Amino acid sequence: MTGGDAKPAKAIPLYGTFAASAFSACWAETCTIPLDTAKVRLQLQGKALAGELNAAPKYRGMFGTMATIAREEGAASLWKGIVPGLHRQCLFGGLRIGLYEPVKNVYIGKDHVGDAPLIKKIAAGLTTGALAICVASPTDLVKVRLQSEGKLPPGVPRRYSGAMNAYSTIVKQEGFTKLWTGLGPNVARNAIINAAELASYDQVKQTLLKLPGFTDNVVTHILSGLGAGFIAVCVGSPVDVVKSRMMGGGQGAYKGTIDCFVQTFKNDGAGAFYKGFWPNFGRLGSWNVIMFLTLEQTKKAFFPKDE
Repeated sequence: MTGGDAKPAKAIPLYGTFAASAFSACWAETCTIPLDTAKVRLQLQGKALAGELNAAPKYRGMFGTMATIAREEGAASLWKGIVPGLHRQCLFGGLRIGLYEPVKNVYIGKDHVGDAPLIKKIAAGLTTGALAICVASPTDLVKVRLQSEGKLPPGVPRRYSGAMNAYSTIVKQEGFTKLWTGLGPNVARNAIINAAELASYDQVKQTLLKLPGFTDNVVTHILSGLGAGFIAVCVGSPVDVVKSRMMGGGQGAYKGTIDCFVQTFKNDGAGAFYKGFWPNFGRLGSWNVIMFLTLEQTKKAFFPKDE
């Protein structure tokens, strides 16, 4: 991603941007999925257990949730969903990030001079996020299903033995189209978060590079990545909660996106839409920093700019 009035560089081929984006997204996913698992558990946890209105929540805070999962289920459970998570990032990360610059260039036009307008960056992020998740949504569903399953009573079998078993079981028991359960909120969530992440990273980096003392280096990438993560969480948390509840609730839990919004608000209050906010920011902030740092370094290593 470019910023400021940097010298025009030779365009990176589409296969190169896809490969660099997919690799960077997969590495970020591997590093941060324990935070994502904690986020999903917190989002799926209601204010009270059925029939036990005064019951205390099982999970409290990001690190408390991670500690509870590790203690009850083993540390490896923090990486539940890593296989479909990597499936997801190869498809979703590669497409949404890899297509961002080409789509942005289409929107601004080949004759445009100067910095790209913010609205064009947002439009490009919305477009690539929506297109990418339409392809990758089944991987998201399986990832959430695996992450949402906690410690079970003795003798109670798990719904799925692994990622591939989850794909096949969902198709057999619920039908092929159910792999796209929650597609509506998922498209909304990922289009919004993608636009927030990529457009804000692009904009923050562009702004920093115009300030004295800033260059296109690791510090600039870290600050831009943190800004992108924070904005993405602020904007995308409500749809993220709805997506997790629809996907994690199983068949028939909600009639649709609007029903999930209404039930969540009615049962848990407006605060539920920002449940797991700090774990989500911890996850998205660190995810963005790792991903963008890796992406920038990968591009420099394999597609160096002409000096």
